[in-house]
Amino acid sequence: MPAKVQATKAAKAAAAAAGSKKSKKKWSKGKVKDKADHVVILDQEKYDRILKEVPTYRFISVSVLVDRLKIGGSIARVALKQMERDGLIKAVDKHSKQWIYTRATA
Repeated sequence: MPAKVQATKAAKAAAAAAGSKKSKKKWSKGKVKDKADHVVILDQEKYDRILKEVPTYRFISVSVLVDRLKIGGSIARVALKQMERDGLIKAVDKHSKQWIYTRATA
């Protein structure tokens, strides 16, 4: 078996360029999420809206209030405690990570 002839650098570069017919896949630019501009200080209008709307929801949790009412998580937790104390909603499950409530039935 004869010894293999070493190709020059120019020949190697030409072979590499000719071999790659497909263009390289570009990385996608990932989706950029808009910054949430939630209320952190409760005004009377937002408080009245919470007391009116939330007791009609079937599934109530901190994340539901944050998404629907555009309020901060700490305000949502305080509102849930207050509404449970007043009897407007009732707890289904409570542990350190997730509080789940439902509307209070008469």
